[in-house]
Amino acid sequence: MSQATSEFSKISRHDNLFEEQVHDAYKARAKLREPSVCSQCGSVYHEGRWQWLLAPVNAHQELCPACHRIHDHYPAGFLSLKGEFFQSHYDEIMHLIHNYEKHERAEHPLKRIMAVEEKDGGTLVTTTDIHLARGMGEALHKAYQGELEFHYNAGQNLLRVHWTH
Repeated sequence: MSQATSEFSKISRHDNLFEEQVHDAYKARAKLREPSVCSQCGSVYHEGRWQWLLAPVNAHQELCPACHRIHDHYPAGFLSLKGEFFQSHYDEIMHLIHNYEKHERAEHPLKRIMAVEEKDGGTLVTTTDIHLARGMGEALHKAYQGELEFHYNAGQNLLRVHWTH
């Protein structure tokens, strides 16, 4: 097992790991000035959270955590998709992935897909949020079954989800 992989521990689908035990470097260290607007995506920090609202004229400019991760190319979630079933149903499965992200992003601006790339005979989807990667894996498993594994690195607040079918 490589050094990078050894820092990840396998968890069950039902572990409640998402009570973040470490500080996420992409979350604000102090309360942001309100209202703030993300200079990249236009989301607005209001009432203590990022939302899709019309930005007030006097809003402070601030990069939201999702845009910051995208800019730095530093995903929080990794969803690895492999298998013969996946390959033969690629378009249908990717449609489910993108619809899931669209639904989550509509309510939570910080939950976004960063990239989709073909890698090692499968597809790797990177996300700005660990919860999004986990939810997409759960949605795939619910719709198509297959094998689903979660590996969490608490020190870096990273989640790797592997779905094979």
